[in-house]
Amino acid sequence: MSEQPFEERILDGLDSEQRSVATSLSGPLCVLAGAGTGKTRAITHRIAYGVHTGVYKPQQVLAVTFTARAAAEMRTRLRDLGAGGVQARTFHAAALRQLQYFWPQAVGGPLPALVDHKAQLIAESARRLRLSTDRAAIRDVAAEIEWAKVSMLTPDNYTAAAAGRAEPAGMDLTTVARVFTAYEDLKIDRNLIDFEDVLLTTVGILQEDEKVAATVRSQYRHFVVDEYQDVSPLQQRLLDLWLGERHELCVVGDASQTIYSFTGATSRHLLEFTKRYEGAQVVKLVRDYRSTPQVVRLANTLLAARNSEADRRAVDTFWSKPLELIAQRDAGPEPAFTECSDDDAEAAEVARRIGQLREAGVAASEIAILYRTNGQSEAYEQALASAGIGYQLRGGERFFARREVRDALLQLRAAARVQGDDDVPQQVRDVLASLGYTSAAPQNSGAVREKWESLAALVGLADEISAARGADGFTLQGFVAELEERSAAQHAPTVQGVTLASLHSAKGLEWDAVFLVGLSEGLMPISFADTQESIDEERRLLYVGITRARSHLFLSWSTARSPGGRASRKPSRFLDVLRPAGSGTQAFRQPKARQPRKAAGPALCRVCRRPLSTGSERKMGRCSECPATYEEHTFEALRTWRLEEAREKDVPAFVVFTDATLIAIAEARPQTLDELGDLAGVGSAKLERYGESVLDIIGDS
Repeated sequence: MSEQPFEERILDGLDSEQRSVATSLSGPLCVLAGAGTGKTRAITHRIAYGVHTGVYKPQQVLAVTFTARAAAEMRTRLRDLGAGGVQARTFHAAALRQLQYFWPQAVGGPLPALVDHKAQLIAESARRLRLSTDRAAIRDVAAEIEWAKVSMLTPDNYTAAAAGRAEPAGMDLTTVARVFTAYEDLKIDRNLIDFEDVLLTTVGILQEDEKVAATVRSQYRHFVVDEYQDVSPLQQRLLDLWLGERHELCVVGDASQTIYSFTGATSRHLLEFTKRYEGAQVVKLVRDYRSTPQVVRLANTLLAARNSEADRRAVDTFWSKPLELIAQRDAGPEPAFTECSDDDAEAAEVARRIGQLREAGVAASEIAILYRTNGQSEAYEQALASAGIGYQLRGGERFFARREVRDALLQLRAAARVQGDDDVPQQVRDVLASLGYTSAAPQNSGAVREKWESLAALVGLADEISAARGADGFTLQGFVAELEERSAAQHAPTVQGVTLASLHSAKGLEWDAVFLVGLSEGLMPISFADTQESIDEERRLLYVGITRARSHLFLSWSTARSPGGRASRKPSRFLDVLRPAGSGTQAFRQPKARQPRKAAGPALCRVCRRPLSTGSERKMGRCSECPATYEEHTFEALRTWRLEEAREKDVPAFVVFTDATLIAIAEARPQTLDELGDLAGVGSAKLERYGESVLDIIGDS
């Protein structure tokens, strides 16, 4: 019996929908892929099948995705499938490579230096304009400028286009535009470009220079875009220029996992793909190979509830009918719902349950605690440390920047020059033993354990690659090359320890056990999600969290922030349709609709009766020249409370209440929720979240 051709073996193990993706090699193709359905497997096998059947030349395929880690993972898979010549990069990496190559002929001179972080330049721009800013304000303005640039806006048209957006750092849009202008001028003066400029400049060159555009289009004939629901207008424009008039494009995405709208991403390009490309083939991947039926059912229920609510309320927002996942795994445990008395109790309960999972054989590296804001991590760090459980903070120190990892790479590089290629995993163990690696983990926690976990991750990676490629094709020199490539892409191996991560940073990852914590109103959905669109995004964010779990899923919330505190928190509204009866005693209720204010004439100062000219004056109810009438200790008590709220939710203080609104509250000293709600700057959403706390402060001061 003749051996099966390699290209046919590539298709082995694919389900019918994945096989349809892998064998559709020409024309526009849209793959709608739900969480855990094997989309990366499908598209890498598609590329490899195209290469091995001769339809694609590897050097003429460009696959783009959104993180360096995802691009590195794709390159690894393609290499294992015999398609190592294919380029798999992020949008920015692909654009930067083209910019570096074409800049001398298209523009001339050396390419400007790339700015890694905007903060210092934005701070200097603000100082030049005599604006007072803190680190949080600089971060918010940086995010706003990034949004503007990926939306293809300039300082001149930003103000009009941003009308209706929240004011970053309490700055009005005109002031933001001034900072934007100063920032751009400063970059020009110092011959610098930022990451958005990489895309903008590449777009500009491709638009203006037909020779460059023709060269790029002759180089790349086939395009694959992963996570297409997260494409920004600027990235879409770059993709259009790469394509020209051709339709050799495969896009993959899931509108239900659109969680980066605040950065300018939009799922419209995915959902309107068939309108743009008439006759485009659409394949849906809905077989979930990751999660148990219990987890899948919870995820489906969460999204289905949004559709039911929309039907009842006739909500007119951009929300697509979600894919309904079909679980392929055997049944597992039911998701657990837990209400705790306060944040510390919740963290302690999570640590206790993690201890039970580890005793049952679940590896620490297969457990994650996911939260809405980074400020929530501290309680869980302390609880895990107290329980003697190792952990790693995703978004903390980069793996390849750790001292022990850098030392290990130096030692392995030296060993690769003199040693043979017998049993590479054992050679790695022998080399790392000189740095402190042992087969058994140290029993203590702290720096010694963290160092061991880093070295153990390198050993584990060597074992993993050896198993995937076979002993004959794996050399120590090849392992060093793999580490160097991963270092450049920040594609870290798995470290032993519980992962602590925000829901946003967990996208694209999965664990055997996932703890979704802090699921109370104000955190999920976040307090500043005050439109239907932003609440929809919060729902999708929770959906992403749920679908990270393979088997064990725990959802928890607390009724108070600190031990002995007032139990004023309510469980997240999203839990209403998810949790079984009896898990927790409170339920979310929509706040009563407030009656619209009657139209009135110009706002007048309550002291001198002159018209109020600025937003701050209208919020305070008096002009800035008239003396304040509040008690200083009341105002300071409100400011202290606001700071605590902001830190807890990891948001700028002004998002809770602006200074002007705090002054108005301190001067008016409202005694009821209705009186508080009548003040400018206190809408129904903030009244629901903060009303009782504010009244308590007024009553105590």
